[in-house]
Amino acid sequence: MTIKNALASVAVADLAKTLPWYEKLFGRPADSRPMDAVAEWKFPGGGWLQVYQVDDDRVGRGSVTLSVASVEQQVADLRALGIDPGKQMGGDKVKVVMLKDPDGNSLAFAEALEDGMAQ
Repeated sequence: MTIKNALASVAVADLAKTLPWYEKLFGRPADSRPMDAVAEWKFPGGGWLQVYQVDDDRVGRGSVTLSVASVEQQVADLRALGIDPGKQMGGDKVKVVMLKDPDGNSLAFAEALEDGMAQ
């Protein structure tokens, strides 16, 4: 099996209501809208985030980690957008700040401190 890339996804209750939050967070509209209930963002280093609407118990139970060059800069950017970044965490290998989308899905912004870490 040859895997070309990875696509992370989070389930939301109402894409029309949640879409503006993600557009604000990423500073742009979705790169792709393959279906009415799906919005996707592509990232320069590879990978995609898919936000999709469902009517079941998956809503708000997702968790996604987004790799960033600097957690400190990400925190500053989030604050500038009026989004509370919460508390910064981490250890010797990674720095992380976590927040929740309007549906309760967890988004972690992580800065790898070692080259061997996922990025």
